[in-house]
Amino acid sequence: MDTRTIDGVILTPLRQIRHPQGDVFHGMKKSDAGFAGFGEAYFSTVGKGDIKAWKKHREMTLNIIVPTGKIRFVLFDDRSTSPTKGCMNEFILSIDNYQRLTVPPQVWMAFQGLDDDNRLLNIASMEHAPDEMERLPIADIPYHWS
Repeated sequence: MDTRTIDGVILTPLRQIRHPQGDVFHGMKKSDAGFAGFGEAYFSTVGKGDIKAWKKHREMTLNIIVPTGKIRFVLFDDRSTSPTKGCMNEFILSIDNYQRLTVPPQVWMAFQGLDDDNRLLNIASMEHAPDEMERLPIADIPYHWS
């Protein structure tokens, strides 16, 4: 399996500012790498051991942050003109590994909850449109989920 970082994928460490009256967790600024416009922001949950697989957006750029729990993200590049065609990446995000994962359009993504309470925030470049994405069954892209 080719594990080079998929072309267009960005992993950005985010600041956490600890304060006795409440902490601040940075998310995204419009000047950040990976910002491709704002369409909507939404939260999604996934149960421990559950897998939400495979989805790719034709036009939308995803900017994913995990403020609660621990989530494994697996990305697969099957874009015909991509220099990283055939590459697969795995990232585990959590409050202890607080980063933003930017996923460009046309890259397959699946994710698995690793803790009891798992929540992600997606800062999407466009509003959700059901006909803008494709889905595949979990077995269609080979990956060993543990």
